[in-house]
Formats: sequence, C-alpha cells, structure tokens
Amino acid sequence: MPDQPITHLRHVDIAVQDYDKQVAFYEQQWGLTKVGSDGDVTYFAAEGSPEQYVVRVRRSQDKRLDLVSFGAADRAAVDGLATRLATDGVKLVSEPDKLQTPGGGYGFRFFDVEGRTVEISTEVAARTHRRIEEREDIPVRLSHVVLNSPEPERMMAFYEKYLDFRLSDTNVHPQLGGIMWFLRCNPQHHSMAIARCPHVSLHHASFEMRGLEEYMRGSGRLMRDGIHKVWGPGRHRAGDNTFTYFHDPNGNTMEYTTELETLDEDTWHPHLYSTDDPETSDVWGTSNPMNDFVSREMFNDPDLGLFVAPPV
Repeated sequence: MPDQPITHLRHVDIAVQDYDKQVAFYEQQWGLTKVGSDGDVTYFAAEGSPEQYVVRVRRSQDKRLDLVSFGAADRAAVDGLATRLATDGVKLVSEPDKLQTPGGGYGFRFFDVEGRTVEISTEVAARTHRRIEEREDIPVRLSHVVLNSPEPERMMAFYEKYLDFRLSDTNVHPQLGGIMWFLRCNPQHHSMAIARCPHVSLHHASFEMRGLEEYMRGSGRLMRDGIHKVWGPGRHRAGDNTFTYFHDPNGNTMEYTTELETLDEDTWHPHLYSTDDPETSDVWGTSNPMNDFVSREMFNDPDLGLFVAPPV
C-alpha cells in the first residue's frame, strides 16, 4: 500500500452530565489511569499505550461526543489534509498549529460531514507506558470508535475521500441493507466504523485487552460488579475480534475486545456479511442474541449542538 496520511486513532473525548460517576468508573472499574485534570476536564491513559491519553471526560449539561482524534504521519500529512478539506469547503475549527493539549504536537480540527469535531495531529510526545502483564485485566490501548449516523453512506464517502480511510467489511441486514461499515487507516481491520442509526451519536468506544484470558477476566469482573452488560461475551465475524459491551454511568456504550484482525492490505477484498447468519454477530454463539433491543441500547442519546455542515 502507498503511504497513508492517517496512522491511527489517538483518543475519544466525551461530555457527560454525571461527571463524578464517569471519572470514578474509568479509574476504579474500567481500568484506565487518570493522568491529569483541569477544572471540569479529566484525562485518562491506557497503561499499555504511548498515547498521552485515550479518553477525555468533560463536565457538561449536555451529553455528547466532543471530539475524535486521529494521528497523522507527519507535518506534511497534517498540512495536506487541512488543505484538501478547506479547498472543498469543509469547515476548519482551527488551522494547523501547535497543540495546547497534553503532549503538545502539531495539528488542526475540522467538522465532518455530520458536524462532529475531528482532530488530526502529529509529533505528540509519547507517554511512558509499560507492558501489561499476564492476567492483568485492564486495557492496553484504545482499539476503535464506532459512530452512529442517519446517513452512513454519506459519512463513509466523506472519510474515504478526505482522510483516505479504506473499507474492510460491511454488515448487511436483509431489509435495511448496510447497517455497519468497518473502515481502516492502517492494517488493523478497523479503527473506525459507522453504524446506521436514526441520529448522530457515539455508538461505542472499544478498548484492547492483552489477550483472551485478560479479556474474559475483565468482562467477568465488570459483570460481577453489576455494570450493565449490553451484549457479549462473543466474537464478531467482521474483524474476528471478541466483544463485551457495557453501559457507562452516563449510558454510553464501552467495549472490551481483543485479537482484532490484522489485514494484508495488498490482497484484502471487503466482504458483505448478512445478519441473517447468526455467526455474523457472534461466531462463538456465546453472547446474548443481537436483536432490536440490543441495537437500541447502542443508539445512545442524540448529540446536541453539532455544527451544521454544508454539502461537500
């Protein structure tokens, strides 16, 4: 594959109404490390990740997805993406410049086609991190983010055109057509996915565990603690990764996963996986069935105050 401008997913930033419970959840139950706070904002890192932080939590009257951040290869990639977007009339929140967030770096922000704020950055200082030990059931890193969209085909076209994301696979419903599109920016099967939904919102954020043992231990620990389990444990067909989904204290869906597939990008061809086949949702058959109730639990509340993006 030729060089790609986007390298990986850095962090997901959320605003919540019950801030104190959210902060306690990430630190005491989900297994992240608090690395800083500034008034009504707290930053959380994953112990196995060099990213300065993988989640930022902000206190707010409105629950919403504040921002999704992606890493870029270098300054030329950042500048090239900013020029590409601005030339086509995509609204930039900020021009490429020095970043003021933890770790610094160089980057810019823009509104995507549905009004979400997206950040592209490079030269962010690496955080001192460590190897996650055997049977240590805490996240290694942020794996991927899934976004809900009422116009998923339009969303996918935007990210393919402007950020050079590539389609890995699609889950297809016999009546609705495509319901989830898995997009990659590196050989990992997906760093982002887009789910069909009546409104714009966060579908889920996913965290990579060390391996199957740690994934199962973490899933079991949260279930014993009474954290609301939405779906799992199981293994998806698209991406071949494990899954257990939980609701955080503000009703966002968070996932433990492991063993997400790594692709040979020179030979990979996207598949269409029908939800008529139960193995599309869970090849193991160990999870609670995927049904309308489970789907609605991942719709989340509509994001409010989004920028109204012009057609591009």
